[in-house]
Amino acid sequence: MKHLFLALFICSVASAQSPTIQVDLKKEVGAMKPVWAWFGYDEPNYTYMKDGKKLLSEIAALSPVPVYVRAHSLLVTGDGTPALKWGSTNAYTEDANGNPVYSWRIIDSIFDTYIQRGMKPLAQIGFMPEALSTNPQPYKHDWKPGDPYFKIITGWAYPPKDYNKWAELIYQWVKHSVERYGQKEVESWYWELWNEPNGYWKGTKEEFFKLYDYTADAAKRALPTAKIGGINIAGTAGKGAQEWLHAFVKHCYSDTNYVTKKIGSPVDAILFHAKGSPRVVNGHVQMNMGTQLRDINAGFKFVASYPQLKHLPIIIGESDPEGCAACGMHTNPENAYRNGTMFSSYTAASFARKYLLADSFKINFLGAVSWAFEFENQPWFYGFRDLATNGVDKPVLNVFRMFGMMKGNRVLLQGSQMYDLKTMVDSSVRKSYNDVGGLAAKDKRSATVMIWNYHDNDVQQPALPVRVTVDGVPATNVTVTEYRIDNEHSNSYEVWKKMGSPQNPTKEQIAVLEKAGQLKTTGQPKKLKTTNGVLTMNISLPQQGVSLLKLDW
Repeated sequence: MKHLFLALFICSVASAQSPTIQVDLKKEVGAMKPVWAWFGYDEPNYTYMKDGKKLLSEIAALSPVPVYVRAHSLLVTGDGTPALKWGSTNAYTEDANGNPVYSWRIIDSIFDTYIQRGMKPLAQIGFMPEALSTNPQPYKHDWKPGDPYFKIITGWAYPPKDYNKWAELIYQWVKHSVERYGQKEVESWYWELWNEPNGYWKGTKEEFFKLYDYTADAAKRALPTAKIGGINIAGTAGKGAQEWLHAFVKHCYSDTNYVTKKIGSPVDAILFHAKGSPRVVNGHVQMNMGTQLRDINAGFKFVASYPQLKHLPIIIGESDPEGCAACGMHTNPENAYRNGTMFSSYTAASFARKYLLADSFKINFLGAVSWAFEFENQPWFYGFRDLATNGVDKPVLNVFRMFGMMKGNRVLLQGSQMYDLKTMVDSSVRKSYNDVGGLAAKDKRSATVMIWNYHDNDVQQPALPVRVTVDGVPATNVTVTEYRIDNEHSNSYEVWKKMGSPQNPTKEQIAVLEKAGQLKTTGQPKKLKTTNGVLTMNISLPQQGVSLLKLDW
């Protein structure tokens, strides 16, 4: 009964007054910076595998700028065989006499794959090689979905037994990168130490800051113009995370450097994480975007509180609806949102608020890493947080294709049913009506308007009629193309279900699924006329649907 009442109540309120979207192309609010063009994943060895290469090619193709890619475990000891939440490169081992042995073969395979596609590493320096770990055993974990998360924390998470050997490893890695890819290329990368030291680090804060000093010094010795930052903390809004962040700034600007014995340590970027927290309520998934936005709000507020940080690039090192990409919906039913359109509408609505939060704090927001890639040789549509399954694109990837078309400057957009920023941060989308919002940009001879119909509760409702008004169009005749993500468009998951959810689809079925995974239009482009520079359109937008209206003149 609760489920039925909720559905009827939302429907009755939403249909009482059709939502409107008003765009003013004359009022620019900021650059349409491609902050979305950042991606990451736990398993680095998937990078150069069949489906990994295919997906990276697609990601590179959809972006008008070089995409940055972040991966864990680039210094972990092992033979390069991937597993869930595990990867290795064997970059550092030691001979019988304890002398370092460096091997860049696997790391080169990873970075070559990026560079060949015009992508750039957000190079994560970690984790601890087995031969350097102060507590190496056990080293390789055998975690699987459903296991306790802490099971992954093994010998790779400990401080080094020799900081000088660690520093020499970093020096040799950066030096090798410059020799292989050229100084100019490596200068465009970002380097960062570790991941979530408030969870993935089995040492003290002081030991971590000591590691940072040795790491930054080694990187800068190899390439003085190398850009390095930190600290990719988890749960940014929490008290413990805030303590880490403030301690990091104090160390970098006020404390004695462990290597140079002078005051301070170089920091060229600030990184932190932001995650939401879905759950199952009355038999359906209920998202919580507010939790993620509060992390971002706390991170931006922290940066804005230090004059020396405000000019630095700010990178949300992981920015997602929840925490564990490799936890499928069968072990974690709250993750059932990942295959369908809810992941798409959530992504659209949340990125729009990231822009607004950055505007409000006037900080240098450079990028937000979506921690979602692909999982090689896993069941079809298993509910991992990924962009593609077995080489077939999922609906969420098409949101990034839409973002890739949005160029120029962001312009003012107002929605009669768009939740205000404070409400989103404080309580997400929990009212009786949906968040029908948008993001708009204007280029020289075109404009783009992204519109979504989102609610935290994954309860199907009738489509909403949305009236869209665009003011300030500098032309009488406009060609309008509508791209759409919903159950009927740009949605391989719905097509797969109609096939009977095959786990061994035929070659012909795979071809159909691949086609269904591409971004689709709702029909042919339309030629429309403006009236005194105003263009008015009406669209019907399904629950959790996303539209991109592209105007060309």
